[in-house]
Amino acid sequence: MAKRTYKLAEANSLALAPSSSPSEASTASRPLSLPFFHYDLHSIGLNHCYSCRLGKPIWIIRLLKTAIADFFPTFEASTVTTYTVSSPYSPTAFLAQIENIQDVMAVIASAPGKVLITGGYLVLERPNAGIVLSTNARFYAIVKPIYDELMPNSCLWSWTDLKLTSPQMGREAIYKMSLKHFTLQCTSSESRNPFVEYAVQYAVAAAYATFDNDKKDALQKLLLKGFDITILGGNDFYSYRNEIEARGLPLTPESLASLPPFSSITLNSSSGESCKPEVAKTGLGSSAAMTTAVVAALLNYLGVVNLSSSSGAQYQENLDVVHIIAQMAHCIAQGKVGSGFDVSSAVYGSHRYVRFSPQVISSAQNVIRALPLEEVVSDVLKGKWDHEKTKFSLPPLMNLLLGEPGTGGSSTPSMVGAVKKWQKADPQNSSNTWKQLSEANTTLEAQLNLLSKFAEEYWEIYKGVIYNCSMYQSEKWREQASETISQEIVKTLFGARDAMLNIRFHMREMGKAAGIPIEPESQTQLLDATMNMPGVLLAGVPGAGGFDAVFAVTLGDSGQNISKAWSSHNVLALLVREDPRGVSLENADPRTNQITSGISSISIV
Repeated sequence: MAKRTYKLAEANSLALAPSSSPSEASTASRPLSLPFFHYDLHSIGLNHCYSCRLGKPIWIIRLLKTAIADFFPTFEASTVTTYTVSSPYSPTAFLAQIENIQDVMAVIASAPGKVLITGGYLVLERPNAGIVLSTNARFYAIVKPIYDELMPNSCLWSWTDLKLTSPQMGREAIYKMSLKHFTLQCTSSESRNPFVEYAVQYAVAAAYATFDNDKKDALQKLLLKGFDITILGGNDFYSYRNEIEARGLPLTPESLASLPPFSSITLNSSSGESCKPEVAKTGLGSSAAMTTAVVAALLNYLGVVNLSSSSGAQYQENLDVVHIIAQMAHCIAQGKVGSGFDVSSAVYGSHRYVRFSPQVISSAQNVIRALPLEEVVSDVLKGKWDHEKTKFSLPPLMNLLLGEPGTGGSSTPSMVGAVKKWQKADPQNSSNTWKQLSEANTTLEAQLNLLSKFAEEYWEIYKGVIYNCSMYQSEKWREQASETISQEIVKTLFGARDAMLNIRFHMREMGKAAGIPIEPESQTQLLDATMNMPGVLLAGVPGAGGFDAVFAVTLGDSGQNISKAWSSHNVLALLVREDPRGVSLENADPRTNQITSGISSISIV
């Protein structure tokens, strides 16, 4: 259940003429030359203009929409109405009450971005595993009905309305959706978003595939109210280097933090579907996070799953449904069946991942035009999903740090294609390289798990070793260990470092053989310098590599010094950190914090 929140945008001191409203008869004889404020309050998709008389319990409210009728039960709906209501609340308290009005129909879900620290390329094939960390960068989807009530004769309609809004891109797309075939027809000129389109189609089809007839009747009525979907991506998904430099600010996390949340994304001057955002992405898997958030919000909105609880077997089953529909929508939108680690991380959070067999989705692709979508989705839901997910997170007192070199993004599909071409051309050498890379990945995973075990069993010793090593370069770490356990911990730290160096070596070799820059020379120099900084355990290129970003795993509080050092190398340290939480429901619009923070700063006199 999501709260609807309003923005106090401006306040003007004016004079209020006597009101002729009957409910003010008892106060009409009083002097009404009182100051009042004009509150410009913006709800999600609705605008209201409130004139609040100060010093009196009687407030005149001009309602441009009727969204707060539940708060004022005696309100009679009309297009534009002046209505007088008696309230015991002061203006500040009144605004607090408005913020607590709950829109029972709105559902808000969020899903995290990811960083794949091991398993690049290998994770494409079973049974190779990859370690994927979910982050605090989140994509949000807000789903609510377009219409408060069913229109007359709407039960005879075979189509419903869909509105998709992306405030950051200044876009609004309008669709008609068939309630029989679940096809979408875009009726606006805005460029389309296939990830959201397929998420809507498959989520609705999943509802029809799982509901009995009674539930389908209720579902039909809910669908006829239309879908109003808003998508919002955290700033961390996009590069704002150009904006920071244009403002004359240093390349620091503090400069990034000074940008407004959900900053606008400027588009090229070209129009149509070829129009792309000018800002580069940071490689956190925005399309997977967006697809997962939309699927989760829709499935919860339609009653297919209930994500309000975060524990128990039923919750895990609900997550599995979200995962299947999100994987399906994401694969169809991409036009290929990828490894799925990005969607898996968006659903389940940080974990060790082994991909599902591609046939579970590719078989559906082959019959999607021949069978009703409801049947196709039903078969996929019942299919053999053999992906593996094992709980994993970084050991305690270790932090993920992401840096943006500013050399432009890389095309993951083209790089994957080059590696596959090399595998076919040189199967023996490619197989040998993959075997060595897999062994190095397994070793790193084992060393990190061992460090977590040390933290669990010998916390005080572990904590002391990590904090001591965080202040020195790795060559001095052994000097910080005098006891047997502390020496074992330091030995494990070096085991993890050596495994990472081996991973980087084999990734570079694979890149050279395939003719692609998996770890470009510029990145190699940066990563070597980073590995030599005090408190750095690991450094590498995430996922498929290239120029997108670099990551580091730091000890204790050393991350701040790394950010400063990166800045001197023209690398922008992002605000991204590991957050093991996967998809979840939110209690309020993510813009709420920035919106309501201004209310307390308004002085009402």
